Amino acid sequence: MSTASPPEVQAAAGDQDSLAAILRGRWEALKGGEVGSLPVLVGIVAITLFFTAKSNIFFTAVNFSNLIGQMAGVTVIAVGIVFVLLIGEIDLSVGYVSGIASVAVAEFQVVGSSHDYPGLVAIALAILIGGAIGGAQGSIIAFLGVPSFVVTLAGLLICQGLIIQILGTEGVIGIDDHQILDVSNYVLAKNTGWIVAIVFTALLATASLGTYIGRLRAGLPTGNIIATIARVLFFGGLGFAAVAVCNHSRGVPLVGLIVVFVIVLFAYIAGRTTFGRHVYAVGGNAEAARRAGINVKLIRILCFVISGSMAGLGGVILASRLNSVDLTFGGGTLLLDTISAAVIGGVSLFGGRGRVSGALFGGLIIGMISNGTDLVGSADWVKYVTTGSILLAAVTLDTVARRRQAAAGR
Repeated sequence: MSTASPPEVQAAAGDQDSLAAILRGRWEALKGGEVGSLPVLVGIVAITLFFTAKSNIFFTAVNFSNLIGQMAGVTVIAVGIVFVLLIGEIDLSVGYVSGIASVAVAEFQVVGSSHDYPGLVAIALAILIGGAIGGAQGSIIAFLGVPSFVVTLAGLLICQGLIIQILGTEGVIGIDDHQILDVSNYVLAKNTGWIVAIVFTALLATASLGTYIGRLRAGLPTGNIIATIARVLFFGGLGFAAVAVCNHSRGVPLVGLIVVFVIVLFAYIAGRTTFGRHVYAVGGNAEAARRAGINVKLIRILCFVISGSMAGLGGVILASRLNSVDLTFGGGTLLLDTISAAVIGGVSLFGGRGRVSGALFGGLIIGMISNGTDLVGSADWVKYVTTGSILLAAVTLDTVARRRQAAAGR
């Protein structure tokens, strides 16, 4: 017996994969409240145009390289926040968890001490400490049912107290290990930057083609092949453009590659693995996920482990950038900046919606505002008011979008 699809079914499938159908579907989604990354992209363009008009330094290769370093720590920590928000929880401790990791990586490299470890070992231990703190908090939330707001607020205070205790007599610990300092300060040779861009584009093309062929063999909708090629060319082009701009300065900062690696890795975990699907399921409806056989407690714990680990890595990046740690690490606006980066990037505070890439876009906006206001000499209050206004707009947009989707039956 033939298993070929009837001609009218094949035609319908072809219509669904056409560019016109994709555009119509996207337009209907926009009307239904699914705005995706459009607002944040518009915001990036608007901020770029505004500060370029105000300062002739903002849109330069040197400042672009500086911006990568400025946004790296916040962006990495925001990746962990994304997973916590996706399950409908909050983590208020990430700022001071990153501070604990900063102090740890500095302590572990002190020459002549009882724990004088190589730089890479110190970095790994700092990240593990962050993950352990996140796991402990997640376990209390998952097994005892204590609200995450309370648990992580307590974690914030405990970590702050530990930083004061550790640094109380020294005040400042300098970082001399070159491996730790290289995290934020090493710059790739210009030819190496081009090689990275080529490898990135090749891997992106391979992954996209593999997904297309896999769905085709499984008889699933593949989407329009032209749209897939255009996506690869667009993101590959962005990679080459970023390398070209950085090479007009000193070269591609290593910390930029670290950020890209973290984003790609966790975007894959969230979008292409069973764990990622379970995270979205728990965020959408935890009780339904439990009845479907998902280990909700384990998912919650693992999301907080990711949050703590990324806070640890972010702390290492921040310590490396400043070449030292002191009593202020983890404080200031770091917590609010990381949460703002995730929310501005399109991750819902209500759980179940958002992408890991949103942390990159949100971190870029936070970094651009900070960088731009410093260049034009604006007062600190301008930076706070601007960031707060954008955060309020993002949350308001998410709330309105949810209502429109509910009204549309999505």
